Amino acid sequence: MTVSVNGVIFGGEALPVIAGPCVIESRDHAVKMAAELQAVFSKHDVPFVFKSSFDKANRTSGDSFRGPGLDEGLATLSEVKRETGVSVLTDIHIPHQAKPVGEVVDIIQIPAFLCRQTDLLSAAVRTGKCVNVKKGQFVAPGDTASIVKKIEDSGGSQILLTERGATFGYNNLVSDMRSIAIMQSTGHPVIFDASHSAQRPSADRNRSGGDREMIPVLARAAVAAGCDGLFIEVHDDVVQAKSDAATQWPLDQIENLLVSLMRIREAVIA
Repeated sequence: MTVSVNGVIFGGEALPVIAGPCVIESRDHAVKMAAELQAVFSKHDVPFVFKSSFDKANRTSGDSFRGPGLDEGLATLSEVKRETGVSVLTDIHIPHQAKPVGEVVDIIQIPAFLCRQTDLLSAAVRTGKCVNVKKGQFVAPGDTASIVKKIEDSGGSQILLTERGATFGYNNLVSDMRSIAIMQSTGHPVIFDASHSAQRPSADRNRSGGDREMIPVLARAAVAAGCDGLFIEVHDDVVQAKSDAATQWPLDQIENLLVSLMRIREAVIA
């Protein structure tokens, strides 16, 4: 089954990329990042969806930067769409956020920790928008069938699933590439999150760490395994990023990574 979002097709021959800063840091930064990413992806004819969160509700520390909040965040995402024309994705954490978010974004994302929350899934479906569910680190890939059934029972059909690694002991994740094929057996496209799969949850004292250098390794493996899209958080100054600094990919290196991934994709679909 393919899913089409404003002409971006998941599950077809193209390999769409969902990319952007982990959290909205400012209006100007979000618009700048969207425009620069769009320029790179357009150059290589790669479908692109901009991603950034208005609230990071599950930060390790209560003192960490969470984002601008719902109202300011949605205003920023609206500006991104007006200025660049790209489709936009953001996540929700509680059911009442679904309606206002659905009035702005093109894809509503369900965070991994909340992937089995029935009321949240149903609220996202009621917006009529495409729903992307991040598979929880604690969920077996085959068990996403139950998540999909909840969405379908609520009337949803535009469904994406995202693989983002599984808990492996403490403060570590491991990616099982069999998950992609197993999750695709639900009949819906599967995205691979190369950023959060490289994360080390809560490993850096009061914040999450990660292995940025593993992002290309994991992304290449996922494309070779036949994923239907990629999710990569990207920042123009990774050291100063206000969220998930350890696992955002540098903006000035995204083109080289993209070129290598598209070569693998061409071989896979040949």
